Amino acid sequence: MSILSFSFQGINQSAAKFKGKSRQFDLTIDEPIELGGTNQYPNPVEYILAGYAGCLNVVAHIVAKELNIDLQKLEINVSGHLNPAKLFGEDTEERAGYQRIQVSLKPQTNASDVELLGWLQEIERRCPVGDNLQNETPISLQIEKQTFVASLN
Repeated sequence: MSILSFSFQGINQSAAKFKGKSRQFDLTIDEPIELGGTNQYPNPVEYILAGYAGCLNVVAHIVAKELNIDLQKLEINVSGHLNPAKLFGEDTEERAGYQRIQVSLKPQTNASDVELLGWLQEIERRCPVGDNLQNETPISLQIEKQTFVASLN
């Protein structure tokens, strides 16, 4: 299978609100009021959890089909805890991101416990978002300075 590429691009609406597009889909990122936002949309770290849950759902269904597991329904709960100290410039040794992410999969199925354990292990092994969260991914961060043009009206 060939490599798939995905992208997201956008522009800020305020210091806490960002609107962008991925393929034909508009996404808005905001912050809770206590973090300077309007609390109208999920914040970036909530989108990480949502992306992980969505990816787990897709992989869980692919793997269930391959293992002939009748997966009638799947509830996924994902939560994470982070310390915002580094985000706000405090001198801390703690990382800026999630300290830990907990996931609970609640499948409605007749599969045995042994089958479900194999299913779970295969989901964990194959989930791309989980892979990105558990392993270091090289990131290239750069600046492309835009020139400010003043209007003389």
